[in-house]
Amino acid sequence: MAQQDGPHRAKKSLGQNFLTDPNICRKIVDALLPAPGDYIIEIGPGQGALTEHLVETGARRLRVVEMDDGLAERLEERWPELDVVRADALKFPWADLNGTGPCKIIGNLPYNVGSKLIWDIVSRVETLERAVFMVQHEVALRLTAEPGTKAFGGLTAWVRNFCDTRYLFKVPPAVFRPRPKVDSAVVRFDPLPLADRPTDPDRLAGLIKLLFQQRRKQISTILKKRMTLEVEQWFRDEGVSPSARPENLTPTQFRTLSLIY
Repeated sequence: MAQQDGPHRAKKSLGQNFLTDPNICRKIVDALLPAPGDYIIEIGPGQGALTEHLVETGARRLRVVEMDDGLAERLEERWPELDVVRADALKFPWADLNGTGPCKIIGNLPYNVGSKLIWDIVSRVETLERAVFMVQHEVALRLTAEPGTKAFGGLTAWVRNFCDTRYLFKVPPAVFRPRPKVDSAVVRFDPLPLADRPTDPDRLAGLIKLLFQQRRKQISTILKKRMTLEVEQWFRDEGVSPSARPENLTPTQFRTLSLIY
């Protein structure tokens, strides 16, 4: 989140870990495939480590969301052309971006809110063209996990109903100030066509939470009180054993089952 050391002290309460390696910063920005006509939103720009490379792309509009007033002020001073929004990204009205045309979103996300932010963004921003986020390495593995693996969980099932995900590269603690205790990784998100996304996201979210709260149990056991003839037929049509566990379903199967359970 920041390239120059400067006097700003990272705030643990905000999960601030500032990037200090310009090569990694450029690599992250390049993964977004930025173009001069783009509308780009950066989450948590901090001291501007990614921002300075984003400015160089000549994006049509560059908006940054920063909740630290001190950092926001410094960003405004350094780049007067920036649209600096002083806000908590968790409370940002992401759906409002649907009225502003195609956009790309990027950010070095704080570990404590990364999963929640991604959950909201991929499902609410229908005009998203691409997103690139750096998250805790463990979260990156979950975001890109395949069905049947231990890393496949509720976050995976949800996000993969809205985007294809790709693990890009690992980022070691040594390139941050202060150093986090774990590795980070960068993940790219390419949105699915609107026609392939959930028609009832609330039902999908409800099913995912229900199943993964008891992920060690068989699906038929978790859904015992909801095992209608239609649900039984779904198992047969999908070739899924009732003894399967939640992580064995594909993202698409979560979506179709959510409409009938």
